[in-house]
Amino acid sequence: MKKYDVAAYVWPSYTGREKRAYQFWEQGIGEWQTVLSAESRVEGQILPRKPLWGTVDEADPKVMEMQIREAVRHGVNVFIYDWYWYDRRPFLEQCLDEGFLGAANNTDMQFYLMWANHDAGYTWDKRQTQLDEIIWLGTQPREEFDRICRRVIDLYFKRPNYYKINGCPVFMIYEMSNLVRGLGGIDKTREALDAFRTLTKEAGFPDLHLQLTIYSEHAVNVSGVDSGRTGSTKDLVRMLGADSVTHYQFCHFVNCDNGYLHALDELEKEWARIRSEYSVPYYPHVSIGWDNNPRHRFLTLPILTNNTPENFRKGLQMAKEYADRYNDVPLVTINSWNEWTEMSYLEPDDVYGYGYLEAVRDVFLSSK
Repeated sequence: MKKYDVAAYVWPSYTGREKRAYQFWEQGIGEWQTVLSAESRVEGQILPRKPLWGTVDEADPKVMEMQIREAVRHGVNVFIYDWYWYDRRPFLEQCLDEGFLGAANNTDMQFYLMWANHDAGYTWDKRQTQLDEIIWLGTQPREEFDRICRRVIDLYFKRPNYYKINGCPVFMIYEMSNLVRGLGGIDKTREALDAFRTLTKEAGFPDLHLQLTIYSEHAVNVSGVDSGRTGSTKDLVRMLGADSVTHYQFCHFVNCDNGYLHALDELEKEWARIRSEYSVPYYPHVSIGWDNNPRHRFLTLPILTNNTPENFRKGLQMAKEYADRYNDVPLVTINSWNEWTEMSYLEPDDVYGYGYLEAVRDVFLSSK
């Protein structure tokens, strides 16, 4: 049976161990506070969703040992950690450093980083989501960027279970517009990324595998955290020497107003466009859903409906067939392991139970 690299994004907010997060979630349980306060606002919406595993601390190694077992048992064998750097230091790193890497069975899975380098505002604070103000900038100057590169090489790339493609550690960057803005333009950004590659080689690796998050070419901000962006991702791939692309969320490139099956139709068309326009491999992405209402005290749209485990399974089958047909590396990305406040998670809940995880198992671990 062919083995696939099924990679789920991890949003590392479900812990009270990050003291700087108390300004958003003052109860000390991370964004579980927001999950529990969610309310249904339209017909058919079921909020709050309750986690079958409870509001656990995902920076607890024992908790992560259980989650790793369940992930692997259902075919998820890679975690992509959302990784943050604000105000000259990391943010929300405990889930990775203390939880995942502290788990006795962490080498049963692989992991890699997606640098979520968007600005941070009040989106995570349900009391003040209407405020259009920036708390921390996601942009970084060259000196700080170099510090980041050295840190991720030393702390993460050198781990035996850090995910690599052809021996090259994969590092994903979420917002290229913010990266370019902070480093001072395209040419200087290319110089900084080339220096990152040199440092990676000096650490003993063949090269860096730079992966970019691709949006539709004229993306809008629907999540409340994405910064403004201009230009075309496909142009940045060429100018900055990226090695591959994938997506982070359906809401970045499909219409979420018309239900999950219509989203899958658009998904197929977008994949075809990417194949024709991009010069690097695209690793197919499937999201579970989109509903950002848990983070708001008022109705916010769009809401992706009809995202049942059965329909999610159809998206996974599409991704599997794409990987089989077009890619040498069988990597598929999923949003997400635990984006409860965006209603896109694999972790079991009180509505579908283990349904989403079972869909992954049926597609990627079935011998059929």
